[in-house]
Amino acid sequence: MKRILSLLFLAVASTAYAAAPFGDSHLLNDGWQFALCRHSDMLHMPDTAHWQSVTLPHDWSVRGAYSPDRYSATGYLPGGVGWYRKTLDLSADRAGQRVNLYFEGVYNRSRIYVNDSLVCARPNGYISFACDITPYVRFGASNRIAVCVDHSREADSRWYTGSGIYRNVWLGFSEDLHFDLWGVYAWPQEVSEQKGVLSVEIGVKNESQSRARTRVVCELVDPRSGKVVCERRLTFEAAPSSVTPIRTSLVVKRPARWSLEQPNLYILRTTLYHDGREIDRNEFSTGFRTLTFDPDRGFALNGEWIKVKGVCLHHDAGVLGAAVYRDVWKRRLETLKSLGCNAIRTSHNPQAPVLYELCDELGMLVLNEAYDEWEYPKRKWLKGWNVGEPGYDGSCDIFARYAEEDLADMVRRDRNHVSIFAWSIGNEIDYPNDPYSHPALDGGGAGGFTQPVFGGYKPEAPDANRLGEIAKRLVSVVKRYDCSRPVTAGLAGVAMSNCTEYPSALDITGYNYTESRYDSDHETYPERVIFGSENRHDIEAWRAVAERPHIFGQFLWTGIDYLGESGPWPSRGFYSGLLDFGGFVKPRGHFRAALWSENPVIYLGSYPIGRQRNDDVWSQYSANSDQPSMDAWPIWNYEEGEVIRVVCYTNASSAELLLDGKVLQSRKANDTTSGIIHWDIPYVPGELTAVGYDADGHEVSRYSLCTTGRPYALTVEEIGRSEELVQLLVRVVDEQGRQVMLADNDVRCDLSGGELLGMEGSNNEDMSNYTDNQHRVFHGQMVVYVRPSSDKALTCRFTSPLLRPAILSVE
Repeated sequence: MKRILSLLFLAVASTAYAAAPFGDSHLLNDGWQFALCRHSDMLHMPDTAHWQSVTLPHDWSVRGAYSPDRYSATGYLPGGVGWYRKTLDLSADRAGQRVNLYFEGVYNRSRIYVNDSLVCARPNGYISFACDITPYVRFGASNRIAVCVDHSREADSRWYTGSGIYRNVWLGFSEDLHFDLWGVYAWPQEVSEQKGVLSVEIGVKNESQSRARTRVVCELVDPRSGKVVCERRLTFEAAPSSVTPIRTSLVVKRPARWSLEQPNLYILRTTLYHDGREIDRNEFSTGFRTLTFDPDRGFALNGEWIKVKGVCLHHDAGVLGAAVYRDVWKRRLETLKSLGCNAIRTSHNPQAPVLYELCDELGMLVLNEAYDEWEYPKRKWLKGWNVGEPGYDGSCDIFARYAEEDLADMVRRDRNHVSIFAWSIGNEIDYPNDPYSHPALDGGGAGGFTQPVFGGYKPEAPDANRLGEIAKRLVSVVKRYDCSRPVTAGLAGVAMSNCTEYPSALDITGYNYTESRYDSDHETYPERVIFGSENRHDIEAWRAVAERPHIFGQFLWTGIDYLGESGPWPSRGFYSGLLDFGGFVKPRGHFRAALWSENPVIYLGSYPIGRQRNDDVWSQYSANSDQPSMDAWPIWNYEEGEVIRVVCYTNASSAELLLDGKVLQSRKANDTTSGIIHWDIPYVPGELTAVGYDADGHEVSRYSLCTTGRPYALTVEEIGRSEELVQLLVRVVDEQGRQVMLADNDVRCDLSGGELLGMEGSNNEDMSNYTDNQHRVFHGQMVVYVRPSSDKALTCRFTSPLLRPAILSVE
């Protein structure tokens, strides 16, 4: 009998800017000082030029200088050892309360000091953690917090990680009796159109030495009406010096289910009372849905079989580095969704809480991943991707001590997010001979291997049979804290891993770049649920999903260009994204929309035959192809008479080409081989238009390119604003106001009423400073990030030699 894994799921998401998950919490991002220094006595370093004022989130690496003497793995940017400090005044009125610091993420190997005493340490740079600082603080006095961040092992990752306190920090106060950290957990017992039954588990922590008679009230609120739709009240005794578990359930009639199209959310409000007084409260959003995984039919959300159209995402945002700003990621996710993307994979570590909150709100599935390496290090390329001698620094030295604790904390922190539909315990841990090996590797290409570069079986290497043993242990950790979702991993050496217990330890199995085994493994392992956990952008990889019901989806590498895993200098990072570093759609994003989107899509790009630039980083290591490019920019400026390839990405049945409103090339059917319609024509200036038609010959879409004039002026517009960040789009235009795609003008930014965080031109080969006030546009545009002042109006003036300036004021 085939195995069908059906999961009823309800999860918790945070509201706009979720506080720390305990007590009375306050954001603690302002008023920090930072020094980049190796001195061990920085705890006592006086105010000198070493210290600078910073606001969190803060990533010091991205503000360093790119240098060819650094490492390609991390984008040629520096690491080092940094210290943060802050004075914390605690009112005497708080005496008797417990005090916690909650860090959403510190990269990495952090140590937390309070009044010169070491309070706690956490080496994993991606894991959120809390420190109880109650025994170390003085109420009614000033207290000094210091954080040492040790990223001296600079090339400790295969990609850019950032350095510092790059996510939010919270200060939390509580009574001795309070909710445990991440202690409120909810999941469904039943979900249907008529009824939703939500099971709730609550951990109440009693840090006193006495038993406490306590009451908990659970309320489920419909945010659309503001009404409480279900309530439960429970009275119990909390045992001293322990966590008391409480279980209840909430029943909702005709629940509005969470889906990709309608991400309906409720609010679960849990309140703790003692002696008739409210002493703790926990609130978060929640949504009903069902998940079904079937080895023959794939994946169903709420009973509807769908294809997962996913992308892999690292956590940096170009010039902002690893520092996380909600509005930046909201704009990025909304743009990805507009292209037809419905899922992301957190490659390859847990990300900031805000990312999951946004996916809950926007209707995006999340594959939440924990590790890129386990007990042994992988190769870290230092002089270019897959070039030269690698390094072997990493996080494997902390795996034995912290692996299960880190994984448990990831699951406990994130398990209540409706967007998460699966947990991943690792990525490419089974990469052949990097580091694990197996006799099966002597099988050669016929065995189905896609990474033969490191040779055959190496008996001196770690035994691949350990993969199954470790996977079982990690899976059991996940199941201990959440049984509502499947556990998976991204397998890179599937043929090797098939000879171990690794795949059988998983609920669903991710294949990285191994589409060739989709059919054979489905036949050999009929109970295995298979999907593409990491895939290239070519149309063949998508057809391998679209044409096979048993393959439920794919995750492209990548959704957005990211820092690190760079090629030889000059190269900031890996640039196969649908979006560029600034979050703007690249040509291949339009190509993907033509494959994925349910809405009409048409796009026009061009390049001289034989001179096209291929932005797929993998293709630079392989032979060139005559296939039409998916990286054609929307440019129509060439030498008259030069033969130009014009490409059209569309989901229309056919398209024709017009020049200045007249038919230049008659209709062509959509090319089923390349997914691209193309014409080779001599260049004539004017307005070039592609018109898309449906199967009945009706126009459904059109897209135009214009020959532009010389750069004439700068324009600026606001594309995002919040209290923490303003995002500005700066363009170079001609006299008719059209963006000049060939422009690379140097632009200067002068502002008042704010702090300039960076100017992101999105050019992978530009290794200049992105954080000063002068930078070149790329393809005629850039995004500029500004932190506004709380008490002054923001005014930004953009200038460039020989161009008309642009000024924008934000009240």
